Amino acid sequence: MQLHSTSPQTGIKNCFTPLRKCMAAVLCATAILNANSAHAQAPVLAKAVNLKLHDVRLSDALARIGDQTGTSISYSSTQLNVAKKVNANLANVPVKDALHRVVGSALKELHVQENVITIEANEGRGALRGTLKTSDGKPAEFVNITVKGTGKGAQSDANGQFIIRNIPAGEHKVVIQLLGYEAIERDVTIEADQTVTFEPISLNEDSKALQEVVISGDINKFSKKESENVAKLPISNMENPQVYSALSKTLFTEQLITDFSNIVKNAPGVYKIQANRGINSDGATFYALRGFRTELSVVDGLPVQTNGEFDPINVEKVEVIKGPSATLFGSSVTSFGGLMNIVTKKPVEIAGGEIGYTTGSFGLQRLTADIYGPINASKNLLLRVNAAYQYQGSFQDAGFRRSLVIAPSLEYRVNERMTVLFNAGIYQGEMTSPSAVFLNRTRQFVAHTPQELGFDWEKSYTSNDLTMKTPTINVYGQLKYKLSNNWTSQTAFSSNTRKSDGFYQYQFIRGTVADTLLERNISLQNTTNNAIDIQQNFIGDFKIGTLRNRVVVGLDYLNRTAHNNNSPYIVFDNVSGIHNDPNYLKINRTSVEARLAVDNGAPTRNYNSGNVYSAYFSDVLNVTDRLLAMISLRVDRFDNKGTLNHATRTYVANTQFKQTAVSPKFGVVYQLIKDRLSVFGNYMNGFFNVAPVTQPLPDISGVFKPQQANQLEGGIKLESYQGKLNMTVSYYDIKVDKITRTDVLVREGKNYNITVQDGTQYSRGIEVEIIANPITGLNLVAGYSHNDSKLTKSTVALEGRRPANAGPADLANAWVSYALPVSKLKGLGVGIGGNYISEHLTANSAVTGIFTIPSYTVLNSTVFYNTKAWRIGLKFDNMLDKKYFAGQGVLTPQMPRNFSANLAIKF
Repeated sequence: MQLHSTSPQTGIKNCFTPLRKCMAAVLCATAILNANSAHAQAPVLAKAVNLKLHDVRLSDALARIGDQTGTSISYSSTQLNVAKKVNANLANVPVKDALHRVVGSALKELHVQENVITIEANEGRGALRGTLKTSDGKPAEFVNITVKGTGKGAQSDANGQFIIRNIPAGEHKVVIQLLGYEAIERDVTIEADQTVTFEPISLNEDSKALQEVVISGDINKFSKKESENVAKLPISNMENPQVYSALSKTLFTEQLITDFSNIVKNAPGVYKIQANRGINSDGATFYALRGFRTELSVVDGLPVQTNGEFDPINVEKVEVIKGPSATLFGSSVTSFGGLMNIVTKKPVEIAGGEIGYTTGSFGLQRLTADIYGPINASKNLLLRVNAAYQYQGSFQDAGFRRSLVIAPSLEYRVNERMTVLFNAGIYQGEMTSPSAVFLNRTRQFVAHTPQELGFDWEKSYTSNDLTMKTPTINVYGQLKYKLSNNWTSQTAFSSNTRKSDGFYQYQFIRGTVADTLLERNISLQNTTNNAIDIQQNFIGDFKIGTLRNRVVVGLDYLNRTAHNNNSPYIVFDNVSGIHNDPNYLKINRTSVEARLAVDNGAPTRNYNSGNVYSAYFSDVLNVTDRLLAMISLRVDRFDNKGTLNHATRTYVANTQFKQTAVSPKFGVVYQLIKDRLSVFGNYMNGFFNVAPVTQPLPDISGVFKPQQANQLEGGIKLESYQGKLNMTVSYYDIKVDKITRTDVLVREGKNYNITVQDGTQYSRGIEVEIIANPITGLNLVAGYSHNDSKLTKSTVALEGRRPANAGPADLANAWVSYALPVSKLKGLGVGIGGNYISEHLTANSAVTGIFTIPSYTVLNSTVFYNTKAWRIGLKFDNMLDKKYFAGQGVLTPQMPRNFSANLAIKF
């Protein structure tokens, strides 16, 4: 026998020769079968259709096409919205084209076998909503609702309501469970592009679960990230390339908060930089956010302001939206750091309510009511009324704040397509001017910290009869109409009237060689501001090919007016800040009115108005089910009608001007783990309209362009199963240009002070937010932020320095609470937390030097007992009795150690 050797390569080649021949035969057979199949399909799909369809259900349209062509059309009624109405003129159209036209983007592919045409649909998705109540008829909050096998779920809110979106079409099992109650399992069929509504479900107590720690899932009660306001679209936090914090009523109710500014202390990177002063110009409560001053000026997505304080009674949630957000919200209500939006309480189908009373240190008295329910038998007309009265005294020798708010809300569900919502907020407030000491602005500081000043901070330098009234009326209406399965029209209207009527007082540090002399200044204010906003949004959810698009296209009109009739600011007197001055008590209403009556200064009596016209769109595109891209654009036309001086009947120079701004926004999200872990990046824009100036030389233009801010940001978002851990980590870099500044122009040996628009600034930093429920009953919220901000090109006195309005560089917040989940003492709990604030350069200029508010940590705690019928709580704020301050170029001492106690009855 003769042996032949071969190379390994030759051997392998010879080994695979039979395999290649087999594969070739299979491919050939497949090609023949496909050709025969295509040949068989062609005549069936080419059959002509001649039909006129007008408001015909899709199911009926398919049946009529089948009857006319002698075919049987097969489809899944859960994957197609067979109830939708079809309008089509099919004149000698091939059946293939006819089916594409009537089914639309839901059609993925057609399959033919003999005379049966099978429609393969794109994966349809729908939603599930419902209302849960306990066995005694109360709203069931914090109930876990999960759709088995989908990873989809939600928790019921304080009204017992829930909604779960993006559920794959088909038959599912829904599990509803709350600790202490029997689990409920329901079958549900989800149809594409439809929302299934459960009838109100009542939970029954489970005696076994009341005695044992046996539950199907824990509750992260502080995590309420779902929002339709942040992107003006119903997308989830994991799909949104923007960073935001959502502070729920559950959190600040547990914290016994009675002052709105204490709510936002729970958001990373938010610092109260200025207390409310009651005046209409620069007098609102201001916050530092990502290095820029920001105020609360949006309610339910529309512009709303107050000269007083917003009351927590009508707040369901506060959304702190980070970064320049002019693309969707415009420049009138946003800053380059972001914006804050209040989501108000809405009517619900279940009748109930809560009456509460709070008392505490420094004369705190607060009475609240929240009553809700249907007002007709069919439960399509719903009413909710919130009301609160509050009086808060001062830790100083004078000062108080008194307020009354009534906020009714009416919802009319006309039919399945149309809903009308009406909200109102009627606010009456009266207060003394908060203690405010303005730092000297014209010379170098002698003292550089509050401690070095040596003032007695328990002195208010005012009188309780020098008050400011700040009535505010907000009216809001919305009509939502479902145009089709893919498009919804949302028409919204808001009206805001706010007034300031009374005395505004403050102190200025004067003197040439020492910081000890306080000049008391005062003015009598009488102002009225009005704002009307009309907004039309068309919200779509549709596919182009296989790509899902969620789109909002909007138009916005904003009109603002201001009427001012104010006395001049007068110097009442000068008193010592460190000694007992004999003139200290001489300031009161009678003496101030006497001074104002003989003052020769000119009052401020004018009228200003302006309009903003805007158009915008935003599209969130699912490139895949994990890769999403956002593209948004706004065109904004600002038309300032000018300020009319009533004394001269002429317009103030440079107050009449127009500007056009374009604001883009882009974002990308990639979900490394579907609905659980995502990485994101965004480019966001903000702008600020800049008024013209009069230049000292005629050949230098005083007309400017809008100031611009551009942000680049990237980070990660994590949301674990059932929301037990929610975390966001991000890094942002904001660059601002076209800032106006003064410069010196030398011409022919003479100096001219001109205004130029080449100023620049950066603000960059990191933010971390964690919301967690690590074990049953234990919940925590924590955050940290670091901000580095600098004026890179500015006036000589400010260039290279951190702006005073940037706030502290480092902020940290935390709140941890534990409530017993079972046993006879279920609902008994404790909470502790607080805020760390690094040093704040409240004044930072070469002219004056640096004045520093030192760093501090404030700790708070609470003990509470929450049952189905009542809740009682005790709160200690500033437990360590830290002396700390707020202000930008101003020093306002904050509350020392104080306590409050609350009792609420539920029904």
